[in-house]
Amino acid sequence: MTNAVVSRRSLLGVGAAAGLYGLTGLASSPVLAKGPFLNTQAPTFFRFKLGAAEATIISDGILPLGDPHAAFLGISPGDLDAMLTSNFLPVGAATLEQNILVLNTGDKIIIFDNGMGVSKLFGDTTGKMLMTLKQAGIEAKDVDALVMTHAHIDHCGGVIGPDGKPSFPNAELFISEADFAFWTDEAKVGPNYKAFYEQAVRNLMPVKDRITFFKDGQEFLPGVQAMFTPGHTVGHTIFLIQSSKDQLCYIGDISHHPVLLIEKPLIEFAYDTDPKQAAKTRVRVLDMLAANRTRILGYHFPWPGIGHIGKAGDGFRYFPTAVHTMDVAPL
Repeated sequence: MTNAVVSRRSLLGVGAAAGLYGLTGLASSPVLAKGPFLNTQAPTFFRFKLGAAEATIISDGILPLGDPHAAFLGISPGDLDAMLTSNFLPVGAATLEQNILVLNTGDKIIIFDNGMGVSKLFGDTTGKMLMTLKQAGIEAKDVDALVMTHAHIDHCGGVIGPDGKPSFPNAELFISEADFAFWTDEAKVGPNYKAFYEQAVRNLMPVKDRITFFKDGQEFLPGVQAMFTPGHTVGHTIFLIQSSKDQLCYIGDISHHPVLLIEKPLIEFAYDTDPKQAAKTRVRVLDMLAANRTRILGYHFPWPGIGHIGKAGDGFRYFPTAVHTMDVAPL
């Protein structure tokens, strides 16, 4: 057929021919009723084995960051657009994920970061953590530890629920002392980040007596080691998780974007407390992860955020892991 547009008459001809060749089901089946749009997705969790532990990634919902030109700095608008376009990403808006790791070691259930909570600073698509945790079959009362990379609004917001009570009544909290001290001090935070200060105070101060401050390099929970990575915040921390022979690095906000801050790691991010230090820290960490071929989990990377970092010229490249190739836990 030379015409690329398939006409109704052509389709009827195909149906008639199918009947002639005995495909009576195609030719004589009744017209199907139209179905309504469902407008729903599958529950947002993914479960896999990590050594002797079981890992589950849940979502706090997508976080619309807005205009990438306002968030990613130190690069010309044209170069930024070219990077996004070449990776089939929109140039007008950046959308981040919020991939929360739940680690069940057999003895403890540990949650890494906990989303936006009740704050709607970035819209109505956030604050889904408790719902997706329940969808994953995990009860909030069974959680033993809440570990936080830092005290930004989208990483500590789920500690206190909408009712003003702790969402995880039996959990001990872990964060760096530097970040706790900074983000709960209004004078240090300053007026431009008032919402961040209010979020930290709302979620951390009511449970201050249950907070433990880890140290750099400390294995503060079995198989969980803290590594201080300042710059994004004064006390930003990533975590090396080891179980049997398997290792995973939970990188928090070392990079908010799988392309922009990976391929050109010296690009600065508007929400960094110290952008220059954050860029230097990012290069150091990405070098380590690439050299050691360590599997990572990126909090803001495309769902479910699991992959590897490799060297690519003067920068790096993110290689997402196909989830069907992982040791997926049986459901």
